[in-house]
Amino acid sequence: MDKFLKKLPEAAQSYLEGHRLDEVECIISDLPGVARGKAMPATKFSTQKQFYLPNSIFFQTITGDWAEEISDDDYTEPDMVLKPDLATATAAPWTGDWTLQVIHDAYDQKGKPIPVAPRNVLKRVVALYEKQGWQPVVAPEMEFFLVARNTDPAKPIEAMMGRTGRPAAARQAYSISAVDEYGPVIDDIYDFAEAQGFEIDGITQEGGAGQVEINLRHGDPVKLADEVFYFKRLIREAALRHDCYATFMAKPIAGEPGSAMHIHHSILDKETGVNIFSGPQGGETDAFFHFLGGLQTYLPQVIAILAPYVNSYRRYVKDHAAPINLEWGRDNRTTGLRIPICTPESRRIENRLAGMDCNPYLGIAASLACGYLGLKEGIRPGQSLKGDGYGEEGDLPRVMSEALRLFAEGGKVRKVLGEDFCDLYEIVKKSEYDAFLQVISPWEREHLLLNV
Repeated sequence: MDKFLKKLPEAAQSYLEGHRLDEVECIISDLPGVARGKAMPATKFSTQKQFYLPNSIFFQTITGDWAEEISDDDYTEPDMVLKPDLATATAAPWTGDWTLQVIHDAYDQKGKPIPVAPRNVLKRVVALYEKQGWQPVVAPEMEFFLVARNTDPAKPIEAMMGRTGRPAAARQAYSISAVDEYGPVIDDIYDFAEAQGFEIDGITQEGGAGQVEINLRHGDPVKLADEVFYFKRLIREAALRHDCYATFMAKPIAGEPGSAMHIHHSILDKETGVNIFSGPQGGETDAFFHFLGGLQTYLPQVIAILAPYVNSYRRYVKDHAAPINLEWGRDNRTTGLRIPICTPESRRIENRLAGMDCNPYLGIAASLACGYLGLKEGIRPGQSLKGDGYGEEGDLPRVMSEALRLFAEGGKVRKVLGEDFCDLYEIVKKSEYDAFLQVISPWEREHLLLNV
């Protein structure tokens, strides 16, 4: 046991100092980004190199149903081999005992990575960059709402009650006093993040009622995706301690802005560590424009990943702090692709299309895949947009069915992400969309029942 504990990251060791580790949660992300796995006594985990779960967890939809292909007569629900990545070991500080979480990687029984596992999809894309001598760097921004408890799906979601006894107010972007309204939740988020060894770059109030943004430090794509995966659980647990919910729905409250997972991209030369988006004199390079061109060209084909649910498309509304197009602009938040103010060394491209409801591994993988194709093919972007992007025509899919059609046609980007993954993802998303179409909404009952 002591030998095992010495292999843990410093933050995990510090968390356990003076305490006996009781339990380890062995987890892996499914397609929606839900943590699947099992818990086991720490003494057992410390002696095991792997454990098993059926590969059917990747066929499960967000509703808990199974995608259509799972019912094939030849399907036997075989086990995957799950191996721990001890570098991801981190505290679960909200539990009643001393517990660690460890992310696992999925392999088949012959030792090959399972191609449909989200973490493996991202690793596949990162490996393509590394083969070219490039080191991709990302910095995700996480937006979410703190809302009142809601146990009735027929009831609209409402803002949480603040410490003043009033509901959290909307249209208070960047207000410190608005953040103070739910300060106890934020305090627990900070405490949990510190216990888990995560560094928060900043927390701000966004434009929605009870809407918060957390920025993470830039770094390795897989590591940052792991952190977002962990953060979603951390934030939910902090909210539950204060009688409210944290939701990562793209558009939880009508009339309020949606929640995004903006992804900042830069690429380093692996040998020199130099940002390839900037030249020797500090100017923008061909690589910078080619990455932009790849995003403009191929992002429509992966919108089904960046906006994975029917609710996701409610976020793409003009004048609501969300993109409606694939334009790019300098320091322009009305465009889908934004170039922030930065030094040549930190020059980066911000993809504003991904919703916070997307799986972080898949959202980052999809964005990187588009940029990779742009770099490889030397694609040039259109002219930068200098005015209001909301005055332009929207060129994003407006509904899930259109996004899935474009995803099915995306031959080149599907090869980068992996055909096996794309085939399965398409099946799962079509199953979810078909389930949605069976539901009759309040709008339909109100306006169609007696009027058509």
